[in-house]
Amino acid sequence: MEYKNYMKLEFESKSQNEAFARVVVAAFASQLDPTIEEITDVKTAVSEAVTNAIIHGYEKATGMVRVICTIRDNELEVIIEDDGQGIVDVEKAMEPLYTSKPELERSGMGFTVMETFMDKVDVYSEAGKGTRIKMVKKFNSLNRSKDVK
Repeated sequence: MEYKNYMKLEFESKSQNEAFARVVVAAFASQLDPTIEEITDVKTAVSEAVTNAIIHGYEKATGMVRVICTIRDNELEVIIEDDGQGIVDVEKAMEPLYTSKPELERSGMGFTVMETFMDKVDVYSEAGKGTRIKMVKKFNSLNRSKDVK
């Protein structure tokens, strides 16, 4: 029998909400009985994706960021969406060390960090319409109870 669960969170694009999103996703993922390393990986990737939405998606404006999580058996899917300015060249933006904000002393490693800590990362974006980052992490949840409903 497949185990499935879902949650959605929406908040303003304020830097204070990055930590909130990270903790909420970690709490949701905890039902998969993750190791400390697995949960740290997810928290780090979520932090990077939410920070990108806030800093690059909305710049100096305030908009909404959505975090959507789905669990299917031992797999967590995390989607981070914004309706901000979007990314003109996704392939270029995903290159290590590329940053569109060098004046902010950004390292340009956000997407690389996400790809390092998650099993799969897909980025969908359209200039002027926003960005959607879909990340997947498989957990070695051998201790999770089989009768979770």
